[in-house]
Amino acid sequence: MPEPDRHLTRRLGALSGAALLVGLTIGSGIFRVPGAVAAGVETVGAIALVWILGGAIGLFGSLTLAELAVLFPRAGGIYVFLREAYGPLPAFLYGWTELLVARPAAVGALATISAEYATVVLPIDPGAARAIAIVAIILVTAANLRSVDLGAALQGATAVAKAVALVVLAGALFLLGDRTGGSLTELPSFAPASWGGFGVALIAVLWAYDGWADTTAMAGEMRDPSRTIPRALLGGILTVIAIYMVVNAAYLWVLSPPEMAASTLVATDAAVRTLGAGGTTLIAGLVSLSAFGALAAAMMTGPRILFALASDGLFFTPVASVHPRFATPWVAILVTGGLGIAYVSVRTFEQLAGAFVLGVWPFYALTVAGVFVLRHTRPELDRPYRTVGYPLVPLGFLLASVLLLGNALVEETGLTLFGFAVILAGVPVYFVWRRARSRLSGR
Repeated sequence: MPEPDRHLTRRLGALSGAALLVGLTIGSGIFRVPGAVAAGVETVGAIALVWILGGAIGLFGSLTLAELAVLFPRAGGIYVFLREAYGPLPAFLYGWTELLVARPAAVGALATISAEYATVVLPIDPGAARAIAIVAIILVTAANLRSVDLGAALQGATAVAKAVALVVLAGALFLLGDRTGGSLTELPSFAPASWGGFGVALIAVLWAYDGWADTTAMAGEMRDPSRTIPRALLGGILTVIAIYMVVNAAYLWVLSPPEMAASTLVATDAAVRTLGAGGTTLIAGLVSLSAFGALAAAMMTGPRILFALASDGLFFTPVASVHPRFATPWVAILVTGGLGIAYVSVRTFEQLAGAFVLGVWPFYALTVAGVFVLRHTRPELDRPYRTVGYPLVPLGFLLASVLLLGNALVEETGLTLFGFAVILAGVPVYFVWRRARSRLSGR
């Protein structure tokens, strides 16, 4: 077993971990995804079902990953779990796919979304959105570089603020909205228009739920891991599920599924119908805050994956440096922030959301399967936390993953193949890197 991360200090508790999961997960998805879901399934009951199923899959994954995070409480999360269960190549491919491709694009896109919506609320020239996005990345990078406490405080504050704001929005829609225009009071039909469309809608929902797995990247800096990590994952994912269900119910209180399906920003349409023109400004501010909070959380977890890669010699060694004063992986943080700034000009991140989910989801399934592998190959390891509901919970997650990927191959063939291509592109890079490292070390 590799030695624990040197010089990284354990300063985060269960509450900070749960807030991190909430901050990572609730970004712009809850504002955009409901429209795609309604278009895919078309009925009130099926809309509820797809959100419940997505939450259950996230819950099953969280309960399972908690066992691995307690076993290996180190920086890197899924990267570490894949390395321990299967060896360095799958771990490298995850790092390649998640960080060097998807994470910088996500950081850049979240900063851009936050900045663009901020120009709606504040008297700022919309043309300055890109500059504002870059400033946002710089500020978040600096906070995370200064200390893990400051980074956690920043994202924790924004996580609480946007969670409260979403609940308040839902309350306003219920109290002030005209339910005669919605569909929540109708007898629900749980049959979707097509099961293929249900699968596509589930992909969009899983993007909205994405974040529960990334929280484990901070395991190397969490106090008393055997207690705090399971509590953080469980508390965080249940909070997100509850908020998403309440908000979707509020949307359906004032809008019909066809109206949601025709909307690119369901929250704005619901707020305008209930609050008038001021609803646009309200939602713009909420989207900006939510995206900024997700940016702050992404800048906490992403560098830890890069740090773990470098610590194993699979990336440039200086990236594994820990700041002697701040005790943070400062080079990894700077690299992640720099890549995010480079990706700010990429405007198609939302169009690639499906490819992002399909690109990382095979690794989620492989990691969950790692619980079975490690119980067989390393039964001697002390397991102070064991997956609740084992083996049914991880098996349920794996079954859902197989169905998800199979449906994606049929319904979204191009995006699915793109995601797999991104993964496979890392294979030659891995062998070239290892060969170059061997030659250098032999000199």
